[in-house]
Amino acid sequence: HASYISSMVIAGKFLYTGSSDKEIRLWRCNTLPFKMDDANLSDRKVAAGNGAVKALVVLADKLISAHQDHKIRVWKIDSQEAAHCKFSHLATLPTLSDRALKLLTPKNHIQIRRHKKCTWVHHVDTVSALALSRDRSLLYSVSWDRTIKIWRTTNFKCLESVGNAHSDAINAVALSNDGDVYTGSADKTIKVWRKNLGETKHSLAATLDKHNSGINALALSADDSVLYSGACDRSILVWEKDNVGNLVAVGALRGHTKSILCLTVVLDLVCSGSEDKTVRIWRGSNTCYSCLAVLEGHKGPIKCLTAARDHCNPSDAESSYFLYSGSLDCDIKVWQIFVPLL
Repeated sequence: HASYISSMVIAGKFLYTGSSDKEIRLWRCNTLPFKMDDANLSDRKVAAGNGAVKALVVLADKLISAHQDHKIRVWKIDSQEAAHCKFSHLATLPTLSDRALKLLTPKNHIQIRRHKKCTWVHHVDTVSALALSRDRSLLYSVSWDRTIKIWRTTNFKCLESVGNAHSDAINAVALSNDGDVYTGSADKTIKVWRKNLGETKHSLAATLDKHNSGINALALSADDSVLYSGACDRSILVWEKDNVGNLVAVGALRGHTKSILCLTVVLDLVCSGSEDKTVRIWRGSNTCYSCLAVLEGHKGPIKCLTAARDHCNPSDAESSYFLYSGSLDCDIKVWQIFVPLL
């Protein structure tokens, strides 16, 4: 990439990366059991939107990107073969039909500035994060405009908007399998949103306020039992449910010397990227976590992480993973991690 890496997602054998120069690239990962270098990655520019690419998710044969220009774009994956990689622009959210229908009714208009109104289906600031529901039927988007929007993935119609969900920009969203929605904000809080039985709209279920500064990243454990949050206060808090189902902070992972910018979880490993230019690998349970490794090599803050199990390395003694890190130094680094089995 010619500019810094701002987002990434793995889908099967492919890694998609988005950058601050509007580009989305596809990398085919032809991994070898014990070696992965530049020769094993074939790079393809697949799309170019408007505004930095802040988040990426893959939905079947569609790639969905969130942008700094307040838009969400949907790309049809026509082919992923290295020789003839084809992507086409399918839609921009909110869709034209969605905008037109809402435009006709005054009650659909909201005040966004003193002399400016728009319909509630629009984000009016950077779309910072995306997440898909477990059944892939709903897309959740959060924005620096402090709203959460929910879109139907069959026709990309906006079904709901939660306005003023936080008092400052929303930077992260995570969805649990039971339908709970977690949002992390620059206002130092994590909020839990839930659609109760019989209701059509999400409502606030809890506010978690143990961080001392803005929250940049959220991640759930593989079984959804633990929530991890990373913030500008240099800490990663570990949240677990108590006997009555309320999330409580049970521990903190400390070691980074600057803000936590991103988190990813793969099986029982928690990976964190920081403004201090390092990636840390953590493992533990309950309140007992340890830092297994500190990965150094980037020359800029780590903006995004994703990881996958290495299935080409069967072993009874250790697990192997590939971790991908994107940085403000414009590089993507691929790390192979070997972890002894517990």
